[in-house]
Amino acid sequence: MNAALAATVAALFLTAGASAGSLAEQFAACASKFANTKTSASVMLECNAADGKLSDCKVLEAPSPAAGFDKAAMCVAEALPVGSRTGSIKVPVKFTPNS
Repeated sequence: MNAALAATVAALFLTAGASAGSLAEQFAACASKFANTKTSASVMLECNAADGKLSDCKVLEAPSPAAGFDKAAMCVAEALPVGSRTGSIKVPVKFTPNS
């Protein structure tokens, strides 16, 4: 997973005080723990946003569960700050291969 991807997602969700570096680290850690970091994938989550965090996420779209990107996206969602957004939101998470 490259930092450009993390920056793209970070631009959607980061709020003041959140670190893009730590978000990129979370992306990399989740991808390497659950999925093949040499493969690209897109996952669409639906989560509840409250108190600046996501909870109760479910996978709406993902490659085969055996690929692990569904689990990697759920792991990433734990670290995504959402600011003052509340309610049910869709969260796109895109993984790109390591260079």
